[in-house]
Amino acid sequence: MLEQETGYFFDMKYFEDMILDGNWVDAENYLSSFTAVDDNKYSTKIYFEIRRQKFLEALDKRDHKAALDMLLKDLKVFAQSNKELYKEMTQLLILDDFREHHSLATYGDTGSARKRIVKELRGVLDTNPLLQEITKFPQSGKSRLRRLINQSLNWQHIHCSSPHPQPHIDTLFTDHRCPGPDDAQNQSKGEISLSAVTDSVISAGAINLKSLSIQGDVLTCDLSLKIFICYSIFFPQVSTTIIMELFAGPSEDMKEIVMQVVSNSISRNDYQNAAKELEINFPKSVKRILGMGSQPTSMDFHPCDETLLLVGTNVADIEIWDVSGAEQLFKRKFTVREVKSVSEVFLDMENNPAISINRILWNPDGTLFGVAYSKCMIRLYSYHKNGNYAENLLEIDAHVGSVNDLAFSKPYDKLVAISCGNDKLIQVWDAVTGAKLYTFEGHDAPVYSICPHLKEDIPFLMSVSTSGVIRAWLFYNLGSRVTYAAPGLCCMKMAYSTDGKRLFLCGTNKNGESYIVELNEGEGVIIRNYLGLSKFRLDTVKFDTCNNKYLAAGDDHKIKIWDVNSSEMLASIEADGGLPESPYVCFNKKGTLLAVFADKYQIKILANDHGVKLLEDSASVSTRCIAETFGKVSVCAIAMLGNVNPKGPTGSNRLEMPVVSKIVGISRCQSILLISEVKTNMIRRLVYTHAGNGILALAQDGIHLLWRWPKSDSSSSGTATTKFSPRLWQPMKGALMSNDLPENGSEVVIPCFSLSKNDSYVVSASGRMITLYNMLVFKKMRNVMASPPAATCIVFYPPDNNIVGIGMDDSTILMYNIRVDKVISRLEGHHKRISGLAFSTSLNALVSSGVDTQIILWDSVTWEKKRSTMLDISIGWSASDLSETTIELDKNQKQFLAVHETQLAIYEVATLQCVKQWPIAAFCARISHSTYSCDGQLVFAVMRDGNVLIVGTSDLTPRYEIDPSAYLMPRHSCYVYPVVVASHPQDPNQFALGLSNGGVAVMEPDESRGKWTED
Repeated sequence: MLEQETGYFFDMKYFEDMILDGNWVDAENYLSSFTAVDDNKYSTKIYFEIRRQKFLEALDKRDHKAALDMLLKDLKVFAQSNKELYKEMTQLLILDDFREHHSLATYGDTGSARKRIVKELRGVLDTNPLLQEITKFPQSGKSRLRRLINQSLNWQHIHCSSPHPQPHIDTLFTDHRCPGPDDAQNQSKGEISLSAVTDSVISAGAINLKSLSIQGDVLTCDLSLKIFICYSIFFPQVSTTIIMELFAGPSEDMKEIVMQVVSNSISRNDYQNAAKELEINFPKSVKRILGMGSQPTSMDFHPCDETLLLVGTNVADIEIWDVSGAEQLFKRKFTVREVKSVSEVFLDMENNPAISINRILWNPDGTLFGVAYSKCMIRLYSYHKNGNYAENLLEIDAHVGSVNDLAFSKPYDKLVAISCGNDKLIQVWDAVTGAKLYTFEGHDAPVYSICPHLKEDIPFLMSVSTSGVIRAWLFYNLGSRVTYAAPGLCCMKMAYSTDGKRLFLCGTNKNGESYIVELNEGEGVIIRNYLGLSKFRLDTVKFDTCNNKYLAAGDDHKIKIWDVNSSEMLASIEADGGLPESPYVCFNKKGTLLAVFADKYQIKILANDHGVKLLEDSASVSTRCIAETFGKVSVCAIAMLGNVNPKGPTGSNRLEMPVVSKIVGISRCQSILLISEVKTNMIRRLVYTHAGNGILALAQDGIHLLWRWPKSDSSSSGTATTKFSPRLWQPMKGALMSNDLPENGSEVVIPCFSLSKNDSYVVSASGRMITLYNMLVFKKMRNVMASPPAATCIVFYPPDNNIVGIGMDDSTILMYNIRVDKVISRLEGHHKRISGLAFSTSLNALVSSGVDTQIILWDSVTWEKKRSTMLDISIGWSASDLSETTIELDKNQKQFLAVHETQLAIYEVATLQCVKQWPIAAFCARISHSTYSCDGQLVFAVMRDGNVLIVGTSDLTPRYEIDPSAYLMPRHSCYVYPVVVASHPQDPNQFALGLSNGGVAVMEPDESRGKWTED
């Protein structure tokens, strides 16, 4: 009601829900409060779509009388502007089913139609100038609504002859007059006066008013002061500033009193059992010792895998440890890569290799980790938990001189890496593309530390310089918003409590004085100074926080502990001795483990009772897969290598690489995401229609999805394009083509399908029944064959579309005539399930491949085996039991592409001789799927890390690499990845990717380029 009456806020979600529920009258009434049907073309479009959908639903219900009434009344207003459309809607009245009309053939059911309407109207609403500024709820301060209510109450009740002293908010809802004094109600016996409350609090000794003096005058406790005191005590979570704003203009003296009251109203009972709680909850017992190869300088526990510890060292080594078994999973030594684009400083590192890691840490969800080096550079590594591998993602020349700190943040849902350095700058980088987003300038000394945070949905950044100056920055405003001095002018590290409400700082100044404080970040006021640190020292104190409860700092060869609510030190831990003067400390996320640097290049792991159980449970689980994951990272290059067979390690750390383009931005390529209203999971098979105007996908759950591009002014041929979205093809009543799945859900399902050359039929299976579907009407025609054995590969026989070749999971191949329902021939020769089939009509041959890496050539007339070969797996690589070998003929059908997770290879069909081979060599990620371009000049290869390689077939060498950020939204790029790729049958530069979340991405080069390769 308030929205409609004021016209100040248009609730998009509320409006969309009314449309989805079919509440057409309510939707129009709500819309009419903001715009009329003839205000502009956008408003006209909105009203038309609503009334048109209402009209179509009446026809769908066979209520022709209501539909005619709508046509003559509701839709008549649009007849003058579009007579042809009005005439077309009139014709729908005489059809038995309006879907028979060509323009409504893809209408589907009512639910899907309403969803389409919502999607279309969302764009029109956003474009409508009358609604643009009011679709977002207006921002206001937390206390603003309360103040408006108070003002309204005061205004209304001031007209009463005997106004109520405490009027209720519901008196605002109607015209109101307070009753006269004779009708006034006496205060109930159970009601406690404010004065009684504050007096009892004061008399109980919680507050000593005599100690609250200003300029020597003892103040009396009047009603206003009692209100402040009571509010401050009983609502401590509300900031004092907001409390003061609730009341009319308190004096400066009163503000100071309230601040003293709040700061002194903490009960001493909170701390009397602190030592006992430490015994129970704090990780104090040494349970593991990690032996490092060099001196550790920084570390961070994984945010999800709580026993995974990331460590950086003084010689720039990166190590990852499973602390449960004290096992090193991965180690990478620092290397310099000879890449033309890097700066001279990078290349000088080889001659002057004294470089260390200043900061190493995971991003918030553990999919990336970043490294800040003592010389100019930061590196980001991607950690793919689902695919069980990691790789070097970005290398950035970030600062002049040392990079002193690194942090991750997600302002406005965009993951960024933030760095600071000796050049007095703070830089903000896109964590996906490496692009520089912001530069913050203003410090007059090297920036020592940074701490991003989010408060009241506003992202900001705190920084501290080596001169002890603290600054606060907003991401959308490059200027410093707040500046004040750090306690003792220290170089300080910062950390927020787990709930993000309290800011703690710890550091040491030039005189060796150390401080740990809690700070009000808005005003720079010290809330609490924690006591117990050594007075003089040479090294900087390091600290960490835990569970909104504890602070831990390394000092005087010990770990010192504080309760965050008490200034006095709670306890100290020696950790069996052997700690340096200022040891580095780090908690895991839940505070059950505490890691601390020790002498002799060691890291000690302390645990509480829960931590001990965590270590024992984790140690009992095999870490072999994790070890394999990070073992691969040590040989991973930052870009592609050519035809190189993997060899043993050489004496040099320098890796020379060819010049390879890496497309990481949408400016150099075009993409479009095809999203389905039908909820599915991973896309396992993907193909373009032979006409090139549609894409058919088969999901892991057996559901088929078909998108078609309609003919339009911009695309008269109706061929697939990234310029506009296709329509998801759905027949009447939303029927789906869905395969039968195995009853045992634990069985491995290998979906497969094949599309007839006239695009009318598809033969498909998902581990159970093989089924023939009519693509035009999404109708199941017949079941061809039941399992077991299950079909794992299907292909139509080109000379006769009534015959299909079916590869089975029992290693046999069946030639099957669908029309007569008869097996023509059974081919045997493989030892494991069939994963690939391809017919060469020019050579009368069938080529098959299996999980056994065997390739066999068959005569397609006699069905006799002619010859076979084994795929050449490179030394050092092993194929898993699920490794598929797929094959695809080139356009001349004389050669075929063999794709295995470890390599791409091209073979002669007639001789099965390998003529070209590209093993993945130094790549961390294996190949997921690959296909020829339609002209056979390129191979599109999908890697399991989400990157797409564009490979030239002339030498089978990668030419381009496309980063996932080019086709995925930022929020998806960490966990959505492509599974399968299909190439357009007429456009050699367009391909489609089947994604793990059930979507499909279509890719093609930027229009200015026109193609992937250079002339």
